[in-house]
Amino acid sequence: MVQRKEYLEQLIGWKDEQVIKVVTGIRRCGKSTLLIQYQQWLKENGVTDEQIVSVNFEELEYEYLLDYKKLYQYLKERLVSGKMTYIFLDEIQKVHSFEKVIDSLYVKPNVDLYVTGSNAYMLSGDLATLLTGRYVEIKMLPLSFQEFLSMTGLEPERGLPEYLKNGGMPYIAAMNRTDEKVSTYLEGIYNTVIVKDIEDRQARKENDSSKRKITDIALLKTIAKYLAGVVGNPVSVRSITNYLISSGRKISPNTVGDYVEALTESFIFYPAERFDIVGKQLLKANRKMYIVDLGLRNHILPRRSYDLGFSLENVVYFELLRRGYKVTIGKVGNTEVDFVAEKQGAYQYFQVTADMTAKETFDREIRPLENIRDNYGKLILTMDRLTPGNYNGIQVQYLPDWLMEIKN
Repeated sequence: MVQRKEYLEQLIGWKDEQVIKVVTGIRRCGKSTLLIQYQQWLKENGVTDEQIVSVNFEELEYEYLLDYKKLYQYLKERLVSGKMTYIFLDEIQKVHSFEKVIDSLYVKPNVDLYVTGSNAYMLSGDLATLLTGRYVEIKMLPLSFQEFLSMTGLEPERGLPEYLKNGGMPYIAAMNRTDEKVSTYLEGIYNTVIVKDIEDRQARKENDSSKRKITDIALLKTIAKYLAGVVGNPVSVRSITNYLISSGRKISPNTVGDYVEALTESFIFYPAERFDIVGKQLLKANRKMYIVDLGLRNHILPRRSYDLGFSLENVVYFELLRRGYKVTIGKVGNTEVDFVAEKQGAYQYFQVTADMTAKETFDREIRPLENIRDNYGKLILTMDRLTPGNYNGIQVQYLPDWLMEIKN
């Protein structure tokens, strides 16, 4: 069991602070394991067993606590007088009206509250209003390349092809990775996310008349397959709608928009908006979508040969998120920069390419960066070993080396 060091350090950093710690992320990315690791850390640092109360709503023995009143009574009875009580509620979105429990616990003294959820909708609407200023969100992702290597024991050269093919779900890294086992496991995750998480989302939206219900699972999977196929390409609700209409389906953009929203809220797809580098402002049209795990992409969209460039781009996008950047797609004049990474007002610009040994590819990748007139860092990441170096202030780096760098 690999220790998710970055996430564990975030929880430790927020220990005993009067904010609710909310860990979000796709199913099976390691949220429950993280809570177990943190509880172990607490015990190693002087917290007693009776001070830790943990409920995983995926487990049958806690099914009766899906009633929020019973849950509140259960937790209230286990508060330790005069000491801090650490409460962990795993997959809290399964409890209808769970925000009432959280709100009541929050105002009690000596309660440190941690919750996890597999759907972003749990932090929207009324709950977001209720918890404004009261919570911190820790956004969890599948294993990074470094974590994948640590868990598998593979060297970078051999590990990267496996990482690109099978993805970074923690159990995938731990198992004997035959194609059949990996496919079966990923199918289970995918179907669970598509069906169960959408059901949880529906339960929370039942009183929201502005949202259409997600009832057509076949349509949801069709849209997911389309998005998986256009990773790294500009996409819009209109383009998806046109594709479906051309395939013989009558559907409105509003309906498509709701289904795309369901896929992003369940953390399968992450949107990257376009950003005008010169004007320093977001653009409304043609964002891109990236899939949280390339193993899932290869499961949704099996291919004999895959587009290596877009797969690498997908890996870099999520690595930048792990390193704490806000990531957008850059526009400078008539050219595009793969990623603009912003942190605390400072920018860094990235291009990603499988191979830039050909002169036309080299020129195409470097030109957009040359058009940027500010002094922020400019980096091209590539899989070829021949071109790394410094080209008039533009760094070209071997991608696996960058992935293995110690995060700041």
